[in-house]
Amino acid sequence: MRTTPTTESPIHFWSPPDLPGLEFDPFLTRMLHEEPVGRIRLPNGDGHAWLVTRHADVRLVSADPRFSRRAVLGRDVTRLTPHFIPMDGAIGVADPPDHTRMRRVVAGAFTARSMRRLRDRAQQVLDGLLDAMERHGPPADLMAHVTRPFPLAMVSELMGVPAEDREPMARWTDGILTAAAGRTASEQAKAAIADRFTALIGAARRPTAARLPRQAPAGGAARRDRLLDVLADGVDAGTMGLHEAVGLAVLVQIGGTHAVRNNSANMVYALLTHPHHLARLRAEPALVPRAVDELLRYIPHRNAVGLARIALEDVEVGGVTIPAGDAVYVSYLSANRDPDVFADPERLDLDRANAASHLAFAHGPHYCPGSTLARLESEVLLATLWDRFPGLRLAVPRDELRWQRGALIRGPEELPVRW
Repeated sequence: MRTTPTTESPIHFWSPPDLPGLEFDPFLTRMLHEEPVGRIRLPNGDGHAWLVTRHADVRLVSADPRFSRRAVLGRDVTRLTPHFIPMDGAIGVADPPDHTRMRRVVAGAFTARSMRRLRDRAQQVLDGLLDAMERHGPPADLMAHVTRPFPLAMVSELMGVPAEDREPMARWTDGILTAAAGRTASEQAKAAIADRFTALIGAARRPTAARLPRQAPAGGAARRDRLLDVLADGVDAGTMGLHEAVGLAVLVQIGGTHAVRNNSANMVYALLTHPHHLARLRAEPALVPRAVDELLRYIPHRNAVGLARIALEDVEVGGVTIPAGDAVYVSYLSANRDPDVFADPERLDLDRANAASHLAFAHGPHYCPGSTLARLESEVLLATLWDRFPGLRLAVPRDELRWQRGALIRGPEELPVRW
């Protein structure tokens, strides 16, 4: 394959629009089909970066150790947000072997036993939320009644976050993941959530003469099943530093709160606006797991791109040489619409045999650590919602729905429904 000299590549300025509904970013479509490895400049930061859009190339960059997340630290890389989201030491900006070491610690919170417990708990939480929505009566905002409190409750159960901290955690998360909030507000939110997790992990560490006895976890959760306890044990054992444990806790909490909230709402919206798929799913409940994969592939769950990587040496990707030192972004969204992998990719297809090949949870070492919980929540939600409310439908015309502006993870502001 011919290697294109980097000096011939134009630099495209990309300021992602606030798109309504599930509309796909036309810039990503154009790059995927016309310039699958190209150069971009985003609204904040300096210089340019490479954007990789094809499925195979995205997988390569995501898993190849020649592309470093750690090397991004201290560089003002061109980016979407005015602030840099991860904290120093966070697993999201770590490379192996440090990343592998931290990932091994967090695996202790995602055992088969803990996931079985959380599935049972998810059903209880969702049933309670739907009971409350039924008492409220139609019309009701599904975001307020279900898709916001449900993932917040579940990630807090996984973490071991006390009930009184959950709403502040949600507010801080919104501040961090909303570019429109501005740099100062976002940095303040990041500092606040980090301070709280520092205190929570400190309280969960093994008692010493200088510490108070450990309190029993809320909700009857087993001691070793709480991620805060797993992280505290890692700190006690010297496997990870406190700042690393805090960074990992923040990553899981904000992903499980904000990303799952919006993507759950997007899934419901997608089915409400594809009634033939909804009817099929209700008639064949065994399709739910595959439907979740296809919805994860189909829904453009974020705006633009996530974190950059830095090329540690010259690397050829898709016939283009990316020079050492250049920043690189991958688009999991465009990879999920790659026609070389997914036939008729713009169509939602519940019979798609390879839907599970999507990259909605990323790929390689930085595959989302909370993916098991997110998938579990989606399956419980889609398997339960229309059983409880068979006539569930939008309460307003779809073009009257308002969609979040300046959000890194896309979703509606409200999702009014009737039944």
